Amino acid sequence: MELPRTPSFRLDGKRALVAGASSGIGLACAVALAEAGAEVVLAARSASKLSALADALIASGHAATVLSLDVSDIAEMERAVAAHGPFDILINSAGLARHSPALETTESDFDAVSDLNVKGAYFLTRTVAKGLADAGKPGSLINISSQMAKVGGVDRAVYAATKHAVEGFTKSMAIEWGPLGIRVNTICPTFVVTPLTKQTFDRPERRAWVEEKIKLGRIGEVEDVMGAAVFLASDAAALITGTALMVDGGWTAD
Repeated sequence: MELPRTPSFRLDGKRALVAGASSGIGLACAVALAEAGAEVVLAARSASKLSALADALIASGHAATVLSLDVSDIAEMERAVAAHGPFDILINSAGLARHSPALETTESDFDAVSDLNVKGAYFLTRTVAKGLADAGKPGSLINISSQMAKVGGVDRAVYAATKHAVEGFTKSMAIEWGPLGIRVNTICPTFVVTPLTKQTFDRPERRAWVEEKIKLGRIGEVEDVMGAAVFLASDAAALITGTALMVDGGWTAD
């Protein structure tokens, strides 16, 4: 009897661009991909913040380089990605949140969050895909979205709108690029302990709301996202595209 073989979760020989790698979920995903064998290119607006991470990865026997990249500067981002690509894997964790009641949303906050979370994410995903298409290579492109792409939340009208938009273009890109072997997916975490969520957890009533909604009874840690990133990047997810992997502790199960 010939038994089926589990596809590999290893990423040896793959090059991964991790945008937003300087902290939080982006940093954790970079570590996860490096541990799985990928060469990781660590990208953020301030390359100096990435040096310690690159040094630590290299000291652990992994391959890592640093790339100064502002995802919201479309022309410069496209130039940098084209110059350093093609990339087999993209993790786009660059994101911004400016929470406020919807009645108090300012135009400047709306534009800042949308420019990075939607416009920047769209064109970064497109640019990496173009490099793969030109090289005739398949790939796995992963946008870090949010459970707020599926629901709403107090003070989060703008943030939720941007993440709903990410889900929309992810599905459309997956349809267009499927014939090229380019997969496009999102990871949708619940509230995870990062610098971005500190303002929420510093408010007892908001923390209580979060803890009540998460069915597994605990707030997320960056480690909870690491396995999801490796899975979607690897051959183990070879037939998965145009979908959202929920890492939300059951928040959206209602």
